[in-house]
Amino acid sequence: MFSKAFSAFVIAAFFLSADASPVAAPTSPCAAVHIIAARASTEAPGAGIIGAVVQQVQRQSRQTVSTANVNYPATLTNYPSSSAQGTAATKTLLTSQANNCPDQKIVLVGYSQGAHVIGDAVAGGGGGALGAQTSPVSATIANRVVAIVQMGDPRHNPGKSYDEGTSRRSGLYPRLASQEYSATLQPRINSFCDNGDTFCDSGLSVAVHLSYLDRYQDDAVNFILAQIGG
Repeated sequence: MFSKAFSAFVIAAFFLSADASPVAAPTSPCAAVHIIAARASTEAPGAGIIGAVVQQVQRQSRQTVSTANVNYPATLTNYPSSSAQGTAATKTLLTSQANNCPDQKIVLVGYSQGAHVIGDAVAGGGGGALGAQTSPVSATIANRVVAIVQMGDPRHNPGKSYDEGTSRRSGLYPRLASQEYSATLQPRINSFCDNGDTFCDSGLSVAVHLSYLDRYQDDAVNFILAQIGG
C-alpha cells in the first residue's frame, strides 16, 4: 500500500513542481501580521502554490502583513526526514518571530507536506512510519498563532471540529491522539481535505489533491482575514 501511495505522491509532486513557482512577498519587521508558509513536496524554494493565499491576504487585509517561507527539503525520497526537517525549521521560524515581535499576530499556511510540517510544529510530530516522535513548540509560542490553514494534510484525521471539506477517512500518516491540537488552537484551524484525495483521505485521486485552491482559496483567505481582524 505504501508503494502505491508513494507512486501517487511522485505523480502529484510532478504536477505541483511543473505548475507552481515560488511566490515572493515583501517582508517588514514586526508588521501587524506575519504569515509563515510551507510549500508542498518537490516545489521550488519559496511559498509554492499556497503562496496564492498569502498574496491575497496581503492584498485584502487592512493591516501590514509580512511573510516568511519554511526552508526545508520538501522531498519525497526520504519523506520522514524531509518532514522532520520542515517541522524543525517551522518551529525555529515561529519561535523567533514570536520572541522578536511580541505583539504580532502569526498565521501558518501549508500545502500537502507543508500542511504536515506546520501542524507538527504546534502539536508534535513523528511516530510510526515517520520515525521518532518530536515535541511541539511551547504552548506560549503556539498560542501566538491566530490562524492555521492546511490543504491536503497527510496527517488528517476525519471528524475534527477544524476539518473542512468532504473527507471521511484518515490520511497516510494520521495524527496520533497524543499529538492533537490544543483546545486553544482548534478554533483557529481550517484543514481542507476532500473525499478521494490520495494523501489526506487515503483515496485514489491525485487531481483532488492538486486542486484545493480552485475550490477553497477564497474560503481560506476569508478565514484568515476574520482571524486577524481584517
